Amino acid sequence: MVRHRTAGLAFIFVTILIDVLGVGLIIPILPRLVLSMTGGSPSSGAHILGLLMSSFGLMQFLFAPVLGSLSDRYGRRPVLLLSLLFTGVDYITMALAPSIGWLFVSRVLAGITGASFTTATAYIADVSPPEKRAQNFGLVGAAFGVGFIIGPAAGGLLGAVSLRLPFWGAAGLSLLNCLYGLLILPESLDKENRRAFALRSANPVGAFKILSRYDWVLAMTGSIALLGLAQQCLQSVWVLYTTLRFGWTELQNGLSLGLLGLASIAVQAGLIRTLVPRLGEKRSILWGLLLNFIGFLGFALAAQGWMMIVMMLIWSLSFVSGPTTQSLISKQYEANEQGTVQGALTSVQSLTSIVGPLLGAFVFGYFTSPTAPIILPGSPFFLGAVLIAFAAVLATSALRQQVASGGVAQ
Repeated sequence: MVRHRTAGLAFIFVTILIDVLGVGLIIPILPRLVLSMTGGSPSSGAHILGLLMSSFGLMQFLFAPVLGSLSDRYGRRPVLLLSLLFTGVDYITMALAPSIGWLFVSRVLAGITGASFTTATAYIADVSPPEKRAQNFGLVGAAFGVGFIIGPAAGGLLGAVSLRLPFWGAAGLSLLNCLYGLLILPESLDKENRRAFALRSANPVGAFKILSRYDWVLAMTGSIALLGLAQQCLQSVWVLYTTLRFGWTELQNGLSLGLLGLASIAVQAGLIRTLVPRLGEKRSILWGLLLNFIGFLGFALAAQGWMMIVMMLIWSLSFVSGPTTQSLISKQYEANEQGTVQGALTSVQSLTSIVGPLLGAFVFGYFTSPTAPIILPGSPFFLGAVLIAFAAVLATSALRQQVASGGVAQ
């Protein structure tokens, strides 16, 4: 059992790592590809990029509960493997896309299959005892970190050769990972813990009902949503912002995101194991939100490129809060509900990835256009800081309710 648990966690780590590698490969070159297809300015290109990212989020929002419920019924393994297979197909579609329309088709497919993150986190909940969940969810963040060390840097290098080459690299990694899982991945959900597939829990609205069962979970979900909106604003304009403000190239953007990944590993694979036991889950979450707020203000106010690097390192310390929040919520539910719970949480994140990129792109496009009353490229980061402040208020209220109801947060 221990050997199966270790093999499963290793595969989930590699799965998320390769998923993030694929995403990281295309981050530095996607804005440039969009601009090459549209021939527009950075402000107009921001709107197209925002729509592309939102189409991904919309599909993930719709399909995350479906995949979560299917994994509760049929097990995690088949859902994960099929998602990985179609992720590879999506990257091939992007590599061959002759127009913006085809990029939208590929983003729709990616949103559907990208909901596999739901099943991956449910797998972690299956194989992790309650006292180890925060640490094991931290492995997810560490995988993101490793992926963002290698992916963006490799994407910048490959993109310098050809704008399409990173997509082929991402496709190859995804398909190899699918084969790897087919050979070694054990099933984590015992048959006696499975439950019938129910349409009411396999749609986004129905899935949210499981989160609304507890008032404190619902309040914490609101905090997660606001934080997700802020982060999506950042992701949607990062490359456009650094290119316009500091003249960074694709390679410089890739290397900067690689550094962020390295810091993420240090926090989520190492520091979280020390901080959470010492601070407790409640303080870890609140400190993370405070550092998030400081990071966004720093990005908005940075006057030179090196300041962005300093703020990235400070901001990375906030990553301790995400796995801790996820662990705290997962402890509230039974083993046969983890897929649905993780699907609902993924849908919340997906909902923010529908609205956030549009919001960030619109704000950036407006405040960098010639008709703007003031030129303010950092406006999406100021907006993000405001959203995080409200997220902190909701999280504080949620944690008080959780303790009052007999929870274990310290």
